[in-house]
Amino acid sequence: MSVIFYGCISLDGYLADKNHGLGWLHSIGSETETSYNDFYKDIDIVIMGRKTFSEIEHLAELDSIYDHTENFVFSHRDDIESKMFHVVSGDIVTFVKSLSIEKNIWIVGGNTILGPLLDAGLVDKMYVQIAPVLLGEGIPLFTQGEGVKQWNLVETNRYGQFSELVLEK
Repeated sequence: MSVIFYGCISLDGYLADKNHGLGWLHSIGSETETSYNDFYKDIDIVIMGRKTFSEIEHLAELDSIYDHTENFVFSHRDDIESKMFHVVSGDIVTFVKSLSIEKNIWIVGGNTILGPLLDAGLVDKMYVQIAPVLLGEGIPLFTQGEGVKQWNLVETNRYGQFSELVLEK
């Protein structure tokens, strides 16, 4: 099993603005300018939190975007109306450990999902893209509750206005 974070942050470290919005990100560029398509073709399972899902659930092409992966949303509510996403709750670490060891798992979105997996040493690789914008406040990728974690920088890339750091344990 390989657990991978892939996402974009602002220059000051935020995944989303203070209202969980991503408008700032879409105004800078699109996923076609990044490594997303190559990355996603090797993914088997997608895991995200409810707030991340709320940002994408109204996309007209949602079912085609996540068409070849098994998709999970961590939430205390089960009111998601998508045949492509399954609602799960409980401990993210226990859930991830229960998945097949032959699967590539993409952790989408925020620290509520990512933080416990980092604490448990389960994240193997991170693709952190950085957009040239300062938000001033918002939803941070890291909360500093993760403690010291050493990563190896294995690659850097530039995609349009985005810089990408590829990190491995």
